[in-house]
Amino acid sequence: MKKVLAIGLALVMLLSFAACSGKKDETTTAAQSTTAAAPANATIRLSTTTSVNDSGLLPYLLPVFEKETGYKVEVQSAGTGAAIQKAEDGNADLILVHAKQSEEEFIEKGFGVERLPFMYNYFVIVGPKDDPAGIKGCEDAASAFAKIKESGSKFVSRGDDSGTHKAELKIWGEGKEPDPAKADWYVSAGKGMGDCLTMANEMGAYCLTDKATYLSMQKDLKLDILLEKGEDMKNTYSLIAVNPEKVDGVNTEGAKALIDWMLGDEASKLIADYGQKEYGVSLFTLLDK
Repeated sequence: MKKVLAIGLALVMLLSFAACSGKKDETTTAAQSTTAAAPANATIRLSTTTSVNDSGLLPYLLPVFEKETGYKVEVQSAGTGAAIQKAEDGNADLILVHAKQSEEEFIEKGFGVERLPFMYNYFVIVGPKDDPAGIKGCEDAASAFAKIKESGSKFVSRGDDSGTHKAELKIWGEGKEPDPAKADWYVSAGKGMGDCLTMANEMGAYCLTDKATYLSMQKDLKLDILLEKGEDMKNTYSLIAVNPEKVDGVNTEGAKALIDWMLGDEASKLIADYGQKEYGVSLFTLLDK
């Protein structure tokens, strides 16, 4: 009798253990299902302008995309000219830049598939609080630049063929940009936006910057926004996938996945919200779809 009872107890314990193991497996499977499996080619190379990085937008967006899709985005940040060159050299799967003419040339040469403008912010002219050149109240950026030049006040230029630098040259007018070798007030830095703002702050100089980067650094700067109006100050950002027929080794599926996500509803909401809590204003505005 004792032997039969012992066998019965053993069977009950075995069945209980099996049931617990089954529940544990189900729980583990459910938890695993919330994490996206890594795609076959999981690395996406994004070549982009410094402003979307220096402003904090990409560090804010990309972890969400990576968690949901299993992709890993490698960000290469430089001025627009250098960002486009990286793609032409085969070192990027897509670009995120802000210089329309250069973007169109990139596509015309066969390197890009399609230009997809999706958001914008504005360039602003920042400078010392006492505004020695008296640009506050100017009607447009061109007249503000003329006053800075006439007064000989320090001005820090990106000088790096970036989208911001191209916008600056357009404001000066063809052939009218100062020569750094002859104009000691004009500093061609050859650096990214964040570095240029730091230089302008240290020198008490004026600087053309995208508003998002300025706001993200404002607490560390003694520079005010002195001009922020005019159609010539609009700063539009576009996504372009690299053409696999022109460039070898492009992760086409990865580029498409990131572009689709960036243009989708979730990313749109995140972009619209970015900056609201900290600065009381969105740092980027979505273009109408």
